[in-house]
Amino acid sequence: MKFTLKLFAMLFLLVSSSWAAVNINTATQSELEGVKGLGPSKAKAIIEYREKNGPFKSVDDLDKVKGFGKPSVEKLKDELSVGQNASRSEPKALR
Repeated sequence: MKFTLKLFAMLFLLVSSSWAAVNINTATQSELEGVKGLGPSKAKAIIEYREKNGPFKSVDDLDKVKGFGKPSVEKLKDELSVGQNASRSEPKALR
């Protein structure tokens, strides 16, 4: 019984974390590359930009990063966040 409960808890944590948006202010290169539409070069560009300019204030700030334009930022908005607790299921106004 304890094994089943532990297994269920681990499965719940795994599933719930898969719905969390990736925080562009704290994500590693591999975490950013895990987002559909972000490859190694764009992930590296995000990290280099935030190291040089500080944290992003909003996901819309990605259009300041080389290789991103407004259309690509719009496609990625639901997958990314700048806050600690943002998730895909939250309304955009709360992010």
